[in-house]
Amino acid sequence: MPENSSSSPAGTTQNAQLNNQLNAQLSVLIVDPNPALRANLQNMLNQAGVTRIESAVNASTAIKALGRKSFDIVLCEYDLSGGTANAEGQDGQQLLEDLRHHRLIAPWAIFIMLTAEGAYGKVVSAAELTPTDYILKPFTAQALHQRIQKAVARRAALLPVYQLIAQARPREAIDAAIESARTRPHYALDFARLRAELHVSLKEHELAETVYRDVLAEKPVGWARLGLARAIAAQGRMDEAIPLLEHIVAENPRLMAAYDLLARCQQERGDAALAKKTLEDAVAISPYVVRRLRRLGEVALEAGDADGAEKSFRQVVTRSRYSEFRNPEDHVNLVRALVGKGDPAGASTVIRDLERSLRGTPAADACKAISVALLHDLAGNGAAAIKELKLAVDAVRAGGALSPTMRVGLAQTCLAHRMDDEASEVMLGALNGGDDALSAQQALNVFVRAGRPDLADGMGKQLRAQAQILLGVADEKRNMGDVRGAVQTLLEALHMAPNNLQVMIAVVGGVLRQIMEMGWDHPLAALSEEQLEHIRALDPAHPRLAALDAEMEAAKRKYGIST
Repeated sequence: MPENSSSSPAGTTQNAQLNNQLNAQLSVLIVDPNPALRANLQNMLNQAGVTRIESAVNASTAIKALGRKSFDIVLCEYDLSGGTANAEGQDGQQLLEDLRHHRLIAPWAIFIMLTAEGAYGKVVSAAELTPTDYILKPFTAQALHQRIQKAVARRAALLPVYQLIAQARPREAIDAAIESARTRPHYALDFARLRAELHVSLKEHELAETVYRDVLAEKPVGWARLGLARAIAAQGRMDEAIPLLEHIVAENPRLMAAYDLLARCQQERGDAALAKKTLEDAVAISPYVVRRLRRLGEVALEAGDADGAEKSFRQVVTRSRYSEFRNPEDHVNLVRALVGKGDPAGASTVIRDLERSLRGTPAADACKAISVALLHDLAGNGAAAIKELKLAVDAVRAGGALSPTMRVGLAQTCLAHRMDDEASEVMLGALNGGDDALSAQQALNVFVRAGRPDLADGMGKQLRAQAQILLGVADEKRNMGDVRGAVQTLLEALHMAPNNLQVMIAVVGGVLRQIMEMGWDHPLAALSEEQLEHIRALDPAHPRLAALDAEMEAAKRKYGIST
């Protein structure tokens, strides 16, 4: 029998040549402060045929490089200090955290962490933030080549689905994942995970739950159990999600994202103290993730634990000091904790650091003014606090992008000083914050809890007026043939006036028109059915209700959707 070419010397040589040809097309960014190690890595890559190589010496230069262009592979040293104990800057894990959060690397980019780090918590943190792979040093050129080939093969299999996702074609991506799992069974679990995540992105949590349960029926993988808990929690079934997450944490105490979700579920159930304890347990195991530290600080503030909040936010400020994406709100929260402890000197030091290191943007100006106002309030100087609050509102008006939570805090402080107009302006802005924007009811509740139902009524009238204007804009878009644009404007109106019958009727009608003309859209259809039920509850005899029900049934029949 003739020898298989792949196992013969000639076949091996041919495979190596083919791999080198493929590798020549790869672009690689090496992130390492040590010039000798960068040179060694470049030599290893050259041996495998990789020649399109650039280097960065720290997290900041890496972020700049990735902002200019995309790379197929990032090889990142974990310890970016260059071996000096007192070096300043981010480590590789913090860099990866920023890259993922700010979407500076594509989902299909290959990120390989290189580390000789023996500290258990740091390795856990790095693994938790899902690099494609991580390699413990020392390693050989062959080991590096093998890891890269494995990662490239996996990326090649998943890339068609990723490309459909990038083109905003999630339905086709789901279909492609189903077909690819059949033709490439080696990556079936990867495709199932993508399918479930796509269903989540479409708010189809019931379908995501089904995918996760199917995976778990075949293999008890941790990500599927966590995904199942997420899908259950997203459907509001906290009584199911919490014990499931507790079981996950007990069985796998290194699955850190389970702690985060468990704490969120506990907090939504109203148990801030238990949520704080859960996050404290997570930080004790994996102490280097800035966003978890920040969340712990927020929960500690909510629970009235000023000492715990100070500890967490001080670490956040320290660890993010050299990030390209520092958030001045962390300084405000640290000041808030110190004020809560009655430590004006410590708060003043934090404010000086904020002014020195983050000056020059409206957001930083707003945060400084809020912080100084907190300090004046502690000293009982109301007039000075009002002056700073006016500066904060001016900075927000000038474009200072504050989170909804920070806006709520600013509005509450304004209300405490009878700055009614400023509070209303700040809360109206909090309704337009994108994905994390407050709902109209959440904004109104700020005034109700402050004992100002008159301001809640006034704001409600403003929101209804804005919704009426948006209905007119939607009509104009529809008349010009921009059906999708009309629906997006109607959804904005619904956000402003969620219980307004006229708006709800317009939203359902607009969505059904888009579906009939442009194809079935599950999230929009689900929204329409939800709005129909709201209309039925508010006015079961509404003259448009029967017609809209009939249109919904017609749309389902057209696309073969089961009722």
